[in-house]
Amino acid sequence: MIPSQRQGEADARSTDTPTPRKGRDFVARHGETVFNAAHRLQGDAAHTPLTRAGFAQADELGRALRELLGVKPALTLWASPTGRALQTLAVICEHLELDWHDARTDPRLVEIDMGSWGGRYYADVIDEVGPVMLPGGALKPSPDGETYAEIAARVGGWLADTAEDPGDRLVIMHGISSRVMLGVMTGAAVDPLLGAPVAKGLPQGSVTLVENGRATVPHLGTGFAPA
Repeated sequence: MIPSQRQGEADARSTDTPTPRKGRDFVARHGETVFNAAHRLQGDAAHTPLTRAGFAQADELGRALRELLGVKPALTLWASPTGRALQTLAVICEHLELDWHDARTDPRLVEIDMGSWGGRYYADVIDEVGPVMLPGGALKPSPDGETYAEIAARVGGWLADTAEDPGDRLVIMHGISSRVMLGVMTGAAVDPLLGAPVAKGLPQGSVTLVENGRATVPHLGTGFAPA
């Protein structure tokens, strides 16, 4: 795995106007994990392995991308540095006949930091604080966790840094962070409750194609997770 030369702290770039990008972005959500299956708040946990269902979702995603892009497509591979994203990418690379070791990682692609709620069972947190799901299926940030505006700043920084890179990109990331990034990429309106642009949620194993600021969904996964 080749680490990105652009890794670093999230910056405070505005997300009001999408940064023009060269090429196309295929933004995919990883497959189901053991935390998802157990109904635990996963957040930015580094190592939560895929379940058998998660591997099956990655397999379906790989087949869909091969049908769409063919064998050995000209793609720059990007992933969140978490185990679940890298496992998903490994399965996809087999289908596309690409070398997983060529992938780049960046910590700005990780999932929302859920602070002290991270790793806990949804039911236990709900018993303490009430509902943690917001309208539209987004997670309520924890009092000591990351805000949606902070997610928009960090993913916006990654988008700005990669905007001039030539060719198409495949990016494997997470439920909440991908929704925010897709919102930024498409110039979605800022959600007044969340303080950031947030795209519609998609099942695990889904991929969204963004080209010239417009999003389509060439493959809808079969997974399920609250966020």
